[in-house]
Amino acid sequence: MRCLLVEDYLPLRKNINERLVEEGFVVDVSATGDVGLWFAENHAYDCIVLDIMLPEVNGLDLLHKIRKSQNKTPVIMISARDSVEQRIEGLNMGADDYLVKPFALGELVARIRALIRRSYRQESPTLNIGDLMIDCLTKKVTRAGQDVFLTPREYRLLEYLAFRAGEPVSRTDIWEHVYEDQTGGNSNAVDVYISYLRKKLNSGGGPDLIRTRRGQGYIIERPLP
Repeated sequence: MRCLLVEDYLPLRKNINERLVEEGFVVDVSATGDVGLWFAENHAYDCIVLDIMLPEVNGLDLLHKIRKSQNKTPVIMISARDSVEQRIEGLNMGADDYLVKPFALGELVARIRALIRRSYRQESPTLNIGDLMIDCLTKKVTRAGQDVFLTPREYRLLEYLAFRAGEPVSRTDIWEHVYEDQTGGNSNAVDVYISYLRKKLNSGGGPDLIRTRRGQGYIIERPLP
């Protein structure tokens, strides 16, 4: 999953960024509203974490510009402003959630994951595709009841495909949302990681869940009966 973090206070920005990376997110970071807007306009994200009090372009103005461009990426606002009126203002401007500082990083991560699940119409933290089960909280993966042990990178790849189950995902999208290198897609590398993942998922002899769509990329879906 790929997240945009816009926060001007360096210690908090550093702590949030480190925690999100630990949790398996690919993170773009901005300290100002204008740079944050550039990121939002030029990249696709699964969630945006947005501070209200920002230099140059404040968080509410940035949120307005994001929504005005028809960008529906889930946005969680973070702020020390804790009055009911201020929270209502942020939500009415188009924020999907509002978290008051100080907050526990674990709560922020949980809220981000909940917003992402909701945006992909996945209310449960457990994703099921045929006999494949993915627990997004514990990052445990099983197939036909047997544990599948994945590297953090393989897990991020599987989770991203699973959130978009039944939908072809291009190699470029996979690269941008799953891997840290954001300077253009590397289709050969994506193919290699898909191959690794397939081998692990199919080690028990089950049918292939990840299929190649010529000219479109990859799709994960229930096996045909």
